[in-house]
Amino acid sequence: MTSPGLDAVAAVAHRLLAPEDVITERARLRTYECDGLAHYRVTPGLVVVPADAEQLAAIVRACAEHGVPYVARGSGTGLSGGALPHAEGVLVVTSRMRAILAVRRDDQRAVVEPGVINLDVTRAATPEGYYYAPDPSSQQVCSIGGNLAENSGGAHCLKYGFTTNHVLAADLVTPQGETVPLGTGAPDAPGYDLLGAVVGSEGTLGVLTAATLKLVRLPEEVRTLLVGFETTDQAGAATSKIIAAGIIPAAIEMMDALAIEAAEAAVQCGYPDGAGAVLVIELDGAASEVEEEYAEVTRLCEEAGSFEQRLATDAADRAAIWRGRKSAFAAVGRISPDYIVQDGVIPRTALPEVLTAIRRVSEESGVRVANVFHAGDGNLHPLVLFDDAVEGAGDAAEEVSGAILDLCIEHGGSITGEHGVGADKAKYMPRMYSDDDLDTMQLVRCAFDPAGVSNPGKVFPTPRLCGEVPGRHKAPHPLQQAGLAEVF
Repeated sequence: MTSPGLDAVAAVAHRLLAPEDVITERARLRTYECDGLAHYRVTPGLVVVPADAEQLAAIVRACAEHGVPYVARGSGTGLSGGALPHAEGVLVVTSRMRAILAVRRDDQRAVVEPGVINLDVTRAATPEGYYYAPDPSSQQVCSIGGNLAENSGGAHCLKYGFTTNHVLAADLVTPQGETVPLGTGAPDAPGYDLLGAVVGSEGTLGVLTAATLKLVRLPEEVRTLLVGFETTDQAGAATSKIIAAGIIPAAIEMMDALAIEAAEAAVQCGYPDGAGAVLVIELDGAASEVEEEYAEVTRLCEEAGSFEQRLATDAADRAAIWRGRKSAFAAVGRISPDYIVQDGVIPRTALPEVLTAIRRVSEESGVRVANVFHAGDGNLHPLVLFDDAVEGAGDAAEEVSGAILDLCIEHGGSITGEHGVGADKAKYMPRMYSDDDLDTMQLVRCAFDPAGVSNPGKVFPTPRLCGEVPGRHKAPHPLQQAGLAEVF
């Protein structure tokens, strides 16, 4: 049974959209009940697939008018439950909004709609001598809108930065259904950085319908090196040596033995036999600079104990080296029926200590953990393996997953580096932030969305209605005391 508000929004959608783009049949609705984090599932009340920004804004306006919650979804590849639907709400799918509106070589910009696939931006820019640097492992299928929502990273963010460093401007449909521009085409804009607040806000502040992205010039030379080590400690030491030497590779990626085993089973990547860890190191830039850095990197890896180094000889060889790393998350399905993809961050220097602690947690719990991560910037992706058909296995995996996040916090890190908080890690936010911190963040959310309709139930552990006084505070929030936060 649907609510009157949801029925009213469905009526608006039927007037605006083609019949096939308004989904109400339960069997079809269930195909949207989760994102890439499949162990959270909610069947949406209604799914709409707008063709353009005007249709999307009209749907959001209808939701605002009738008090109906909505969730924006791109390709559905997120790994934190950020696009988990609302059972009594609308799922707004942007997959039809796939136009690359402009590729401007002269000012190194691309203007795209939110449904554009990440890799397609690079494909469009390459003939002009440019590419789009942020490259999540899912870049062949993930969409730009989702990348902006989660502030996605990728292997090459060590040198080039995260999504937020590559977005100059965007059009935002606010939770009231108004379309507003954020940012400018210039490198910097005066005033408050509202674009910076929206990128990474996980759809809680509105829906982006267009983005102006920075493009990066194709490097003169690229060298991709696969290095085998007996242990993850050796690989971590090599990573630290490289960064300490003043070299910032385009990427330094690490996989441990269990992750290598999964990748070999899935894509036969041909990584070194007997390796306890491998590094995929990529250097790019001017040819003379890359030559010097390559000599130094190979020397430092040897010092750290590498037993094999393999340089890609051509583009096909380079793709083969990357294939194992890019397929790692999906490949784990070859060695475990279920798994949790975790996403924490630590200072790079803490890698050996934290990896040792993760091994200890794994051994004591009996829960296997495969490690894949961006070693250069300390962004860990432990894959916690379990079989949900075994009673209690899922709970044990969740405990291990939480213990890993605690390790990240204890070592001065974070509970997420690029996957976002979503529904999955909201309960861990109080471990990282104080009550006042969380309430202040909520003030920002309420300033954009006082009705609480835009992706409700995400990011914050105990969502409250805007205007509701926090029950756990005996006194008003400090910003309220200062007369600056009437919305809370």
